[in-house]
Amino acid sequence: MKHSRPDFPRGFLFGTATSAYQIEGHAYGGAGRTHWDDFAATPGNVVRAEDGARACDHYHRYEDDLDLVAAAGFDVYRFSTSWARVMPDGETVNPEGLDFYDRLVDAMLDRGLKPAATLYHWELPSTLADAGGWRNRAIADHFARFTEVLMSRIGDRVWSAAPINEPWCVAWLSHFLGHHAPGLRDIRATARAMHHVLLAHGRSIEVMRGLGMKNLGGVFNFEWSTPADDSEATKAAAERYDAIYNRWFLGGAAKGEYSALALEGLEPHMPTRWQDDMTLISQPLDWVGLNYYTRKVIAHDPDSPWPHVAEVEGPLPKTFMGWEIFPQGLGNFLRRAAAEYTGDTTLYVTENGMAAPDPLVDGGVQDDDRIAFIDDHLDQVQEAIDDGVPVQGYFLWSLMDNYEWALGYEKRFGLVHVDFDTLARTPKASYHALAKALKD
Repeated sequence: MKHSRPDFPRGFLFGTATSAYQIEGHAYGGAGRTHWDDFAATPGNVVRAEDGARACDHYHRYEDDLDLVAAAGFDVYRFSTSWARVMPDGETVNPEGLDFYDRLVDAMLDRGLKPAATLYHWELPSTLADAGGWRNRAIADHFARFTEVLMSRIGDRVWSAAPINEPWCVAWLSHFLGHHAPGLRDIRATARAMHHVLLAHGRSIEVMRGLGMKNLGGVFNFEWSTPADDSEATKAAAERYDAIYNRWFLGGAAKGEYSALALEGLEPHMPTRWQDDMTLISQPLDWVGLNYYTRKVIAHDPDSPWPHVAEVEGPLPKTFMGWEIFPQGLGNFLRRAAAEYTGDTTLYVTENGMAAPDPLVDGGVQDDDRIAFIDDHLDQVQEAIDDGVPVQGYFLWSLMDNYEWALGYEKRFGLVHVDFDTLARTPKASYHALAKALKD
């Protein structure tokens, strides 16, 4: 790697991230059924109908996995908790689940790692999904109760906490596009989910503040939106895509405002009196996290309903996900966030990484493409810092290969290779390069 720790300001934090359902093994420890189990069990939704029942068996192997995090020289381990592990039916507390996260946090602290908790990374208990899930306003109160139960146990020891990972995925991807659980394609359900996920965020922050917790933030995902041509219709389509994907959730949480371009299509389907919730949704945060992977090239599609957009294949090199590699988008979003939404609030890059085939050859994985990807995105972080943007950390997705949701186990994002038959862990060249860079 061309970058090393001294290239960044003193105190700048490097970390890596995972999520509960993707690595833990949901069949263990008394966890309840989730809507991801239901989604995966429905033919056609997930590659080979794979689910997270075993995943990487992090539930039993977490000590060895945290040894890998520490040995690489990372400062922060960003992990998520499973609602259905802590409260299998969304209501009743599972002591085994609380005990697991208690042990996990202590194990991080024992290794000198800062525990960065995300309460929800998409594994909604099936019982709550049956009651309407994110379409139902009551979900915010259920989530507040989950927050209270979990953080009453571990909130005194986590370094940071955020309620919900990537609200766009929870709401739009899952209720409008139907690609993730619960797999709906319903604009009315989408509008409600897009509001209720932020209402749940606000209620969770409120609960954690009430528990005396500090260093609370929100984590949002972003895709740079590039018009496919110079026509006014195409430019407008790209702006609508940007409004829905990039501006709705950050604008709601940071400013108490939803983007007008998105409201043009969503407002007729919004819950009644939604405006009354915006103060709760937009209470102050100590930091904001940006998850960034790619850009999308957007065309105008006059033959489809609102938002009249279509994705067009772009010309840039692509990852194994088919996503264009566009590092400039990360710099663009860091500057935009600070200039238009967050001001001098601390920013972290909470996820950035790439999928590659990553074959294991002679006992190793030579993922030079991932090393270049990381370097190119760290260039953008450096430039943003030089421009005065208050970026204070960069966290890689992901520590290890894992369950990649609807794509099953074939897309590998990890710094550590996982053999999904034996579950053997093998650090890749990118892991070793980062370990050297972080110790320089």
